Amino acid sequence: MTLAMWVSLAVIVLPLTLALLGRWRIDVAALFMIAALGLAQFFGLGLLGQANTPAATILAISGFSQPVITTLIGLFILTQTLTANGMMQWIGLQLTRLGAGSETRLIFLFTLTAALLSLLMNNVAVGALLLPSAMQVARRASIPPSKLLIPIAFGTALGGMATYFTTSNIVLSNLLISAVPPQPGLNFQSFFPVGGLIALAGIAYLTLFGRRLLPDRAPGPEQVLARRASAELEDFYAIGERLWEGRIAPKSPLAGQSLQHSRIGELLGIVVIAIWRKQQAIFAPEATETIQTGDMLLIVGNEQRIQQLAQWGIEMGREKESVSLSRFDVRLLEAILAPHSNYEGKTIKTMNFRRKYGFTAVALLRRGRSYRTDVGSMPLEPGDSLLMIGPPERIRDLRSNPDVIILEPEPPTPDVPRQRALLSAFILLGAVAASLAGLPAYLAVIAAAVLTLLLGLLPMTEAYRAIEWQVIFFIAGMYAASLAMVNTGLAAWVGQHSLQLLEHSGPLGLAGAAFLLSAGLTQLMGSQATAFVIGPIAISAAIHLGTNPQAIAVATAIGCSASFLTPTSHPVNLIMMNPGNYRFSDFFRIGAGLFLLTFMTLLAGLILFWNL
Repeated sequence: MTLAMWVSLAVIVLPLTLALLGRWRIDVAALFMIAALGLAQFFGLGLLGQANTPAATILAISGFSQPVITTLIGLFILTQTLTANGMMQWIGLQLTRLGAGSETRLIFLFTLTAALLSLLMNNVAVGALLLPSAMQVARRASIPPSKLLIPIAFGTALGGMATYFTTSNIVLSNLLISAVPPQPGLNFQSFFPVGGLIALAGIAYLTLFGRRLLPDRAPGPEQVLARRASAELEDFYAIGERLWEGRIAPKSPLAGQSLQHSRIGELLGIVVIAIWRKQQAIFAPEATETIQTGDMLLIVGNEQRIQQLAQWGIEMGREKESVSLSRFDVRLLEAILAPHSNYEGKTIKTMNFRRKYGFTAVALLRRGRSYRTDVGSMPLEPGDSLLMIGPPERIRDLRSNPDVIILEPEPPTPDVPRQRALLSAFILLGAVAASLAGLPAYLAVIAAAVLTLLLGLLPMTEAYRAIEWQVIFFIAGMYAASLAMVNTGLAAWVGQHSLQLLEHSGPLGLAGAAFLLSAGLTQLMGSQATAFVIGPIAISAAIHLGTNPQAIAVATAIGCSASFLTPTSHPVNLIMMNPGNYRFSDFFRIGAGLFLLTFMTLLAGLILFWNL
């Protein structure tokens, strides 16, 4: 090995090792590789181009200009558009209904769905599409997201093995055509028999055995503080159990009085959160709001206190139908006491919270118990969280209060016409169809993303928030690393020496070696770079040994999709890393068995369908 090879190896292995040990974030490791490779090239080492060519230093940042970056940005925007317009919530509801709260069924359904969608869609798109649904389903089913997200990631890889429409599979087909002498390319039928067999075996493994290895880990801090939907907040604080209707009778002494002078909240510890007056709904009414005969009050409180309202001429009853407060023009949010808050030991009532900020405390959560009566009179303690309701225009005032941490909920799925959801799905499917018809995938996806923005299906601010920048930086860094491996000859050196060890073991041995080598390098380089490095070597060896080159190409391509051992092996794994609160080692613990099963099933499929 040359000096340039050793330097490239060190620049790549050091940051990845630190990321593996949890010392560095993966995006920091990627940026380190970009900087180190660029500096080495500038000062004369030929890592990215010829030695002593400072102009080649720009190649260190060339990863940001690659089509995969543009494709990912477009996909993040398109998938957020589907989510914002209710499509993914609908899929999540269907999966929840079919799963019926069973962890095993949910793992099976999400793995199967990911695999099926990956037959026709980009794996990253599938992962990004299913992630929001999985997070919602996990919350509703009270299971950790860590039980569902790795199955989704591995499901996309399994589906990618069974189709021609995977990037590495297309690359291997093109390499066959450009081989010397030229060989027939591959098609959908080339991959589906072997890949389909592997996918079925992999789904069964994850459902029956792999689920036992999935970590039962609580979400990370950023997920604990993740925004719940308003409807989920209502369920979490059990508001429905204490929700009552009260109609003001004609002879009620409260008629004509303001809420403040009626003192029903002060005396009974209950909260009037809305007033229905004819066809008008007044949510979070002001204390000065006058009660009128025939008004319907929506009240939160326990039954014993509520029964006392009958003495004041209020006809009480329970809700006949479920009412979702989040459907109306109000804002439900959680407020948590900040560290060293001045509110500790004080009550909401003594702080005049409602008068200052316009928000009413509906419930208080303390050590896992929800209190919905006398909330305003309870001295606040560290760790308390308050469910509050108020007008949206006052949220800015509340957010500026340094004594509380505001957790705004996810906005409810808007009641948009069905055409918006269908149009969002149609645009994404149109991008997929255009790419299958020959339009470059990056161009089809970014054009579709721009179309959604022009049609107003997604605000530009949400589009920026939808992009996973950590993934973008890591892919750009790994592209520079792959470029250095190819340019210095390190990748070819590894490939040639590895294949030479098994080239005399027969056709099946060569196929197995090609799979193991491509799968091994995929864990570090990613599938696209691995296909370009190992593909020509494996195909040349097959032609030289008189072995079916198409079969060897299929084995190599499937190895490029075997991204089961590290989170760095595929962007989908990276996308799932933070939401699932996974550690680097989780992927290996769960994926090692799947990797071995894939290898054994591949050999069986090559014997059955390719006569090796």
